Amino acid sequence: MTPEARLANRDKEMVPTLLLRAMGVLVVCALFITGYAALTDRPLEAMPALDGEAGVVRERMIFIDADGMTGAARVLDANGVVIADLDPGQGGFVAGVHRALAFERDRRGVGMEAPIRLVLYETGQLSLRDDATGWRAELIGFGAENADTFAKLLN
Repeated sequence: MTPEARLANRDKEMVPTLLLRAMGVLVVCALFITGYAALTDRPLEAMPALDGEAGVVRERMIFIDADGMTGAARVLDANGVVIADLDPGQGGFVAGVHRALAFERDRRGVGMEAPIRLVLYETGQLSLRDDATGWRAELIGFGAENADTFAKLLN
């Protein structure tokens, strides 16, 4: 077998033609569906609820105070009463949320004095809302265990 024939056989085996055609069909279908949704102004269905779009089941104003080095966190209610005192093993996610909130507030020149809202909607969505900056976090996006950490703060 000549070197040219070996290269031709090798090239045929690398990416099957059927696979390339299937990927092309997939791309065309995705473009068609996206174009159809845009042209018909189809509403966004998988988006989290905005304030006023879904009823609020429960809401609580909270302050988060966290140690960025260890991951320990303390959560206080609007009156300054400690709701939860989390050690580094339990408070890692809460401390991470505090870092994100502090970054956003620092970026916008807002201090950490204002509380944030922990909101449970009728849809089951659990969110953190910062009225001072417009920042928000949909907690289920970080996993059920992390969302549950904040859900316990509503009780």
